[in-house]
Amino acid sequence: MKMEVLPVRAAGAAENMATDFMLLQRYPRADAARYRHYGWRAPAFTFGYSQKVSFVRGQLPPGGTFDLCRRPTGGGIVDHRDDWTYCLVIPRGHPFEEARATRSYRAIHEALAAALGAAGAPVELKPVAEPAPAGEPGGPAGVCFERAEIFDVIHSGTGAKIAGGAQKRNKRGLLFQGSIWRPAAGDVDWDAFAGDFAGRLAGALGADPAPSPWPEFGEGELEGLMEQYSSPEWMEFR
Repeated sequence: MKMEVLPVRAAGAAENMATDFMLLQRYPRADAARYRHYGWRAPAFTFGYSQKVSFVRGQLPPGGTFDLCRRPTGGGIVDHRDDWTYCLVIPRGHPFEEARATRSYRAIHEALAAALGAAGAPVELKPVAEPAPAGEPGGPAGVCFERAEIFDVIHSGTGAKIAGGAQKRNKRGLLFQGSIWRPAAGDVDWDAFAGDFAGRLAGALGADPAPSPWPEFGEGELEGLMEQYSSPEWMEFR
């Protein structure tokens, strides 16, 4: 099995979310996982599929203009202004796709923690789950980097959350969207980390990493999905 490593792209929030979902829903590879690291054209926040947009808007920094989009995956609000963002698509039938969500989440974050540790960051996985504060709105860890969940990557000294992720499974496979809060990780050579993480992630999947070109999307296909992800119906439906 291969893990195709796609070229790095920067885009707006709706385009990034639409691209991740399209790689799962319309362009999965039965014999290969797909991985990409990407950037943001403007200050952006994304929020979990099940979160209420009224809660989300109340958590955004006051007075700013931000690119905002609902993700196809779960989780909390993620601040992308200084993060390192990636996604992984695992095809139907792979052991991670068939396993419980906690197993795939832990395995991906073990590879991530190992790469961050090799880059000099003092990290570990959060070993236990803790009950959410009573009455916390917005779903689990309503604001992503304010509270760590089990198997998130945390600072081994302070316990501060460094990396988290969210997953979506369907009949096509598994989509994992992950974010590293760079200020919490400290002084990391991110270029060196990128290559090391891709190799360790492929190893966890039992795959060989292979730089690969983008799949040829159908004409207007990405634009159509971006329109959906930008629509009031998508943003406001909860």
